[in-house]
Amino acid sequence: MSLSLEQKQAIVTEVAAVLAKAQAVIVAENRGLNVGAVTGLRVRARKSGLYLRVLKNSLARRAVKGTPFEPLSGQLSGPLMYGIAQDPVAGAKVLADFAREHERFVIMGGAMANAVMSAKDVKALATMPSREELLATLLGTMQAPMVKLVRTMNEVPGRFVRTIAAVRDAREKAAA
Repeated sequence: MSLSLEQKQAIVTEVAAVLAKAQAVIVAENRGLNVGAVTGLRVRARKSGLYLRVLKNSLARRAVKGTPFEPLSGQLSGPLMYGIAQDPVAGAKVLADFAREHERFVIMGGAMANAVMSAKDVKALATMPSREELLATLLGTMQAPMVKLVRTMNEVPGRFVRTIAAVRDAREKAAA
């Protein structure tokens, strides 16, 4: 069943709107996957904020036209699934994990803001820490000096109290 012109325009508009907010697009070939596997991928993608869509390549070319992902147009051939992500690392991780589990799902490449990525680049991106992990590491690094200062300052009164307690115990033993 072919799509009407209005339906095609609506799809292009929807995908272009998602692309306007995106940081990365990952393209994968999805030949021979069963419905259960694709449904599982869609559930994982939804949890990580990855927008997944199977599109005709001509519609995908129209959607990326005029966006930072336009250089990706040259890679669009065959039955492709498009993963559009606001967090490039999270999107790459979801698709790379799925590709490891299903040999028929092959990552073909991707793009980030005016830069085309190969499949190898996407897999390397998937091994990087996520945004949340990087923020947690940064926060821990920033808090470490303050935490050490507070512990040091708390140690002085604590040591004083322990010294007084030791003197008291020594006097009690001497009196007994």
